[in-house]
Amino acid sequence: MKVAVYPGTFDPVTLGHIDLIKRAKYICEKLYVAVARSSAKKTLFTLEERLDMLRIAVGNEKDIIVDSFEGLTVDYCNSVNACAIVRGLRAVTDFEYEFQMALTNRKLNGNIETIFLMPSEKYTYLSSSMIKEIARLNGDISRFVSKELVEMIKARCANVY
Repeated sequence: MKVAVYPGTFDPVTLGHIDLIKRAKYICEKLYVAVARSSAKKTLFTLEERLDMLRIAVGNEKDIIVDSFEGLTVDYCNSVNACAIVRGLRAVTDFEYEFQMALTNRKLNGNIETIFLMPSEKYTYLSSSMIKEIARLNGDISRFVSKELVEMIKARCANVY
């Protein structure tokens, strides 16, 4: 069975993330959407909230498992017998960082490939940071996140200065 891992902070999950999850399911039989417990990024939402948001956004999709991990992505991949890491590329600006990470992961474990996917054109500009800023300024985020998550995100962002 071809297993892949789509890691990230998902703070919060956007329709761009969901688009990549759907695209990744075309190329693997089982996909782990793996939420990083800790990261260099300071997250607005707790790990549990990010997991809940992903489960709501993904729904009951067969063979998509929402999970969390700590440590190296390649170690998590080993633990779930994954052969690939899925990463999204929105624009050229993403490429250099993602390329460095892919080469580093290859050095750490040459048996795990990195697959770069591009989101639909309508999501190429979208980022979690942008969603948080729009929500913080009381803007309409309903076109960027699952409708079930709009109020939760707006409520949290309203308390951020």
